[in-house]
Amino acid sequence: MQNKTLQILQEYFGYSDFKMGQKGIIDEVLKGRDVLGIMPTGAGKSLCFQIPALALEGTAIVISPLISLMKDQVDTLNEMGIQAAFINSSLSLKEFRDITAKAQNGDYKLLYIAPERLETESFWELLSQLSISIIAVDEAHCISEWGHDFRPSYTKIAYMIAKLHKRPAVVALTATATIQVKEDIIRLLKLQNPYVLVTGFDRENLYFEVQKPTSKSDFLLGYIKKAGMNSGIVYCSTRKTVESVCKKLNEQGIKATRYHAGLTDGERIANQEAFIFDKAQVIVATNAFGMGIDKSNIRYVIHYNMPKTMENYYQEAGRAGRDGEKAECILLYSAADIITNKLFIENGGMLVDKSNEYKKLQEMADYCNVDNCLRKYILSYFGEDDSPELCDNCGNCVGNVESTDITIEAQKILSCMKRTGERFGSGVITDVLRGSSSEKLRSMDFDKLPTYGIMKEYSKETIKEIIAYLIAEGLIDIKGDKYPILALNMKAYSLLKGENSLYIKRIIAKQQPKHKKSEYKINNDLFEKLREIRKVIADENRVPPFIIFSDTTLKDMCSKLPTTGDAMLAVSGVGKFKLEKYGDRFIDVINKYVSSNTDET
Repeated sequence: MQNKTLQILQEYFGYSDFKMGQKGIIDEVLKGRDVLGIMPTGAGKSLCFQIPALALEGTAIVISPLISLMKDQVDTLNEMGIQAAFINSSLSLKEFRDITAKAQNGDYKLLYIAPERLETESFWELLSQLSISIIAVDEAHCISEWGHDFRPSYTKIAYMIAKLHKRPAVVALTATATIQVKEDIIRLLKLQNPYVLVTGFDRENLYFEVQKPTSKSDFLLGYIKKAGMNSGIVYCSTRKTVESVCKKLNEQGIKATRYHAGLTDGERIANQEAFIFDKAQVIVATNAFGMGIDKSNIRYVIHYNMPKTMENYYQEAGRAGRDGEKAECILLYSAADIITNKLFIENGGMLVDKSNEYKKLQEMADYCNVDNCLRKYILSYFGEDDSPELCDNCGNCVGNVESTDITIEAQKILSCMKRTGERFGSGVITDVLRGSSSEKLRSMDFDKLPTYGIMKEYSKETIKEIIAYLIAEGLIDIKGDKYPILALNMKAYSLLKGENSLYIKRIIAKQQPKHKKSEYKINNDLFEKLREIRKVIADENRVPPFIIFSDTTLKDMCSKLPTTGDAMLAVSGVGKFKLEKYGDRFIDVINKYVSSNTDET
């Protein structure tokens, strides 16, 4: 069976060796054992159920949370000559009936389903007629209320498994899971004596950095222009910010599109496909976008605003560099983001565990202000405490962090809040400190306070940033929702009395990040020619370019210069089916390149 799995890997997927952890999971699944695999994005989780599905008799049921994820994976499998289909709400009635009939005939090796299907009688009827080889639960963290993408429909999975006439092996996979989430997955899916594999959370090819620019907009424009035609995601916390940022990028000649819950279904689908099909260079989005996106050549993910949790951040940032090539994850931090996130928590409803949400938010804020290795902070958060002190591939390791004492400024702000009765938001406090001559302040006699005008040399933006930092550090509480007001707490009084000092950290200089070196020496001219033919083929087949071949595969072609079919099979990511389908067109481009360069010499 081991020789068979390696043969499947080579013939269909075009790889000569398994990645770390894959073989162990596959072997256990083929023995009929339940598995929980926690593997970082890009580690090849999908192969852990796709290969057993091909090796075993019957149809593998894959429970997947997003339509886009299913479509990408099914398109990819079909391009390899593997019979696969999906059932979700995007299908017409005719498509649903056709797929159901073929599934009943055993035509599919993999059938992807949305978890909501577990609540329909018609699906139960279909299941009862299938010979099921395995059940794969992708994005398994969605079953846990402690996870960041909880989906109630996932809680029906164990019930579904229990109703089957014959229980197959269950494979649960996720990229990010705390200890609590891991325990929930095992318990709620009712995994039986599972083989648990945690390969680690580190993504060595990703460069992490926290920036605190004076103008986020200027930083973003400069960064994207330097990035050239590389694909990237910009995450924003609100729909309004998404619209604003996307508009500015387009005004600067950058092909950007947008994605948020306020758009129609048609707009979201069209915009997502424009990005996936390389028609848009950048997608600006809320966290509604991205889970399950298989686009492998995303070279950067920029968070315009700070996310609420480390789980959110690492999953969203991890959409960069899925092909293993170097990529950058930049977080543009402003302490004002803390206020926005606290308002989200306060307005989250009665069922939200606010104390836990605030704890997670503080951990996210700590990441943005830590002066040690960012990668170590991330890995420690997910339980890997043995990571090196320095990674040489994050902003803190390759830059210098300066700490500025802002104790006096903080005391002035806190004192002003106390003297104005702790009844106002940051706007009024800022106006008093700067000595505004507004009628509103004079009518309340605030122009007679000792704190009036004591920070007139500071800009509004600077004062508000310090206020936001005080909120982030837990010295100021926010009360109310629509019109939040600021209040002191015990920690603030301690600072006012001079019992503590307060520092704000900033990166003041940056060296070139020491990225993991690429394995490939590529010729940019040939690489662009291969990208061009890939785009032509992708358009002809109506699939995203990365489904034809990944950038990593194109780079390996540039390195190995295969001019025959046998030589092409030695390229990482080229299997027999794809070679037969359109390998000749890539070989033709390479032959012409080799011939023209030979003639020149």
